[in-house]
Amino acid sequence: MTRPQRSVLITGTSSGLGLETAVELAGRGWHVVASMRDPGRREALDARTREAGLQPLDVVPLDVTDPDSAKQAVEETLELTGGRLDALVSNAGTASGGAFEDTDEAEWQRVIETNLFGGMRMAKLVLPVMRAQGAGRLLLVSSDSARYGNPGLSLYCASKWALEGWAESLAYEVEPLGVRVVLVEPGNYDTAIWSSTPRVTPPGSPYAGLSSAVERFVDQEHLPRSRDPREVARAVADALGARRPPFRVLVGPDARLAAVLGRLPYRVTAAAVRRVTGLHRWRP
Repeated sequence: MTRPQRSVLITGTSSGLGLETAVELAGRGWHVVASMRDPGRREALDARTREAGLQPLDVVPLDVTDPDSAKQAVEETLELTGGRLDALVSNAGTASGGAFEDTDEAEWQRVIETNLFGGMRMAKLVLPVMRAQGAGRLLLVSSDSARYGNPGLSLYCASKWALEGWAESLAYEVEPLGVRVVLVEPGNYDTAIWSSTPRVTPPGSPYAGLSSAVERFVDQEHLPRSRDPREVARAVADALGARRPPFRVLVGPDARLAAVLGRLPYRVTAAAVRRVTGLHRWRP
């Protein structure tokens, strides 16, 4: 008997990890439904699918921060897949740079709403389908920033730490029903998230020196070492295809280092982070 084509909905596919994951899974025979806030921005995705020798992918509009948009996207996806959904790849994400005191509640909400509530919202919408099937995968793209704090990235770290706590708790509830939860923790990869990240430093900020040091590290050290996002796409595809995937999938040397740092006493990790970012030279 021929195995039915597996189907997956991926959020945030206009660029970066989501785009490469969509192409990788389509190349492995999955029926990919790619989603993005504005399907008019699908040019990069179409170019990569052509480069890979694939047919254009199904694309649906989806803003994970909008409950109505999310619900409509899942309904459209199920129409495209014949009512079945084997996997959700919750990838849509955003970040915010700057000292916490310099940010406002609107910025907190923007980051948390996308990175945490967006993933929760999508999971709640697809779980009834997966429960009825008795099978499914919820794959959540987290970050090595879920392992230890990063100066100037408190909102992003908070969202990813919360995402992992929720996902680990959720796994206990849904795995007996045949639904597996997988967290993928990429390290430093070349995506648009850094170029699109607001850098919040108001005039006269007491944290201007801190923000300057962190931005210098990001621009001169971190970004030039960014790796090919196709590595993450392959790791996601492997996890979705595995019979018994690990709960956490670490991708890249930075993620493996973060796992070590996250187990060390705070004073040791903090000393290393301050030294690497140049904060050991900052004096308020």
